[in-house]
This record gives sequence, structure tokens and C-alpha cells, in this order.
Amino acid sequence: MTYQVKSTVEDTDLVEKRRGQIVTAATKLFATNGFFRTTIKDIAGLAGISQGLIYQYVTDKEDVLLLVLLDVLDGYARELPAAFEGIADPFGRAIAAIRAYARVVDRRRKATILAYRSTQSLSENRRAIIQNRELETNQILGTLLSECLTEGVIRAVNVDILTYQIVMMAHSWALKHWYFKSRFTLEQYVEHNLDLLFHGVLTETGKARWEGLRKPLLP
Repeated sequence: MTYQVKSTVEDTDLVEKRRGQIVTAATKLFATNGFFRTTIKDIAGLAGISQGLIYQYVTDKEDVLLLVLLDVLDGYARELPAAFEGIADPFGRAIAAIRAYARVVDRRRKATILAYRSTQSLSENRRAIIQNRELETNQILGTLLSECLTEGVIRAVNVDILTYQIVMMAHSWALKHWYFKSRFTLEQYVEHNLDLLFHGVLTETGKARWEGLRKPLLP
């Protein structure tokens, strides 16, 4: 049976608002202090709500961690389709989605790092939610890449592996931000990585298309 974060509040708009406050506060505290050292009292205080009130929106601290991680994944689900809306060319759609994925990671760097550190702290049923949602969001990229393969832009490679190469590239911007931030802007980082990646997987047709879609590589 699928686990759901329960709330005793019936006003859905208020639930969304309060949980947004909780997620923002928890992301900061979990990233700074760690999941285990952070208390519900700490989260409530930073969120600007009482400790008693917070339990109207979550059951326990694991629920809070689940909401934080889902916030990142839901960001992919919202922003990737919006990024390629109106683009007919499959390769152009894929590139737009990859760039959007990296932008989501950039805006949620702390939560991305937290996902690597703390997902194992979730109970099995909550962890399954995160894993399933990850598969759903990655499928957006996978479908676009499969379309590129069908169009003859990408050679016959394993789309699952290619999808995760792209995902890990984007996540590395957060995981190694201490190194990359003084050397590249986000756009430079993404374009350099796309150039490296595409030279290995594109067909001759794809390479010609990439020349028309790529952005200038800055130092």
C-alpha cells in the first residue's frame, strides 16, 4: 500500500503553504546539521510555526525528509515538460529538458546533496516513494532520448545508461559545487558536459544538428 503524508487540516491550500514553509526550513537545517541532529522543534522554529502546529501537517521527522526529497523530484516533473513545450524537434526537446534539469538541481543544491546523504534514513515504504518518483521523472528524459534514437540523431546505445549519465552529470553540479563554482557558470558547466557527452553518442546527422543547437563553449 502506498504511503501518504497525512494532515489533519482539510484546507489544501493551507496544507501546501505550511508544508512549503516546513520544507524550506528543513532543507536548510538538514543540510547544515544533518537529519539526525535536527529536531522537529528546530524545524518548527525556523519555519515560523509552533511545534504543536507542525504535527497537523506531518506525522514525524521522516515525513519532513520525505517532503523535502519529493520537492526536488516534483520540480523535475514540473519544469522539464515546460522547458520543451512547443519544441517539435526531438533533439531540441531533449536538450531543453537536460538544461532545465540542471537548473532545477542548481536551485535545489542543498536538497540534492541531502538526497544522497539521507534517503537511506527513510523507512522502506517512504524510500520506495522516492525511488518510484525518481524513475518517473527520469522517464521524461528517457522518452526524449528514445525519440532521438528513433530519429537517427543518437546511435544505438542503452538509453537507461545514457539517461543516468545525464542525471549524474546534473547532480554533480550540486555534489561538487565547491569545485565547479569558481571555474564555471552553470550554463558553461552544462554546455561543456553536453559537448563531451554528445560527441560519444551522436550519429553524423546528430552531430550536424548539435552544431546548430549548441551554445558557444566559454573558457
